[in-house]
Amino acid sequence: MTDLICVGSIAGSYGVRGEVRLKSYCAVPEDIETYSPLTDENGAERYPLVLTRAIKNGFAARLGGVETKEQADAIKGLRLFAHRDQLPSLPDDEFYHTDLIGLEVYDTGGALLGRVKSVQNHGAADLLEVHGPGLKATVLLPFTLANVPTVDLERGRVVADPPDGLF
Repeated sequence: MTDLICVGSIAGSYGVRGEVRLKSYCAVPEDIETYSPLTDENGAERYPLVLTRAIKNGFAARLGGVETKEQADAIKGLRLFAHRDQLPSLPDDEFYHTDLIGLEVYDTGGALLGRVKSVQNHGAADLLEVHGPGLKATVLLPFTLANVPTVDLERGRVVADPPDGLF
């Protein structure tokens, strides 16, 4: 598990006065401001953050060190991270996506199916993108209690009971 959790990203500039378009990945989108200052992926740069208003698909925000539209445009795509100890602890049946990435996926019989490459959400529910040596293509496994009854972060694995024919 990593000490940094991605909580948002910069989608570009907003207006001409140095505000940025911010996408929040938090369960309560406004909570991203409470984790300020945020860092880059390496933890080297720190960015104080103040939300200024809600906009379509996110927020307009002021980011420390960004004063002009050109500076805001230059950091488009920047992912913003918070330290794990700043974030709330989760119930036993919830996980940060970053903790699931890289876990080995086994079936209920103990056979290795692959490894979690990413966690995706296209609106309905989370999907585990599973890659493995025996798979011809990516498999998207619905991340539900029925399909993934066990997540063992300490052992770095999940146990899956996928629908017939998925693998």
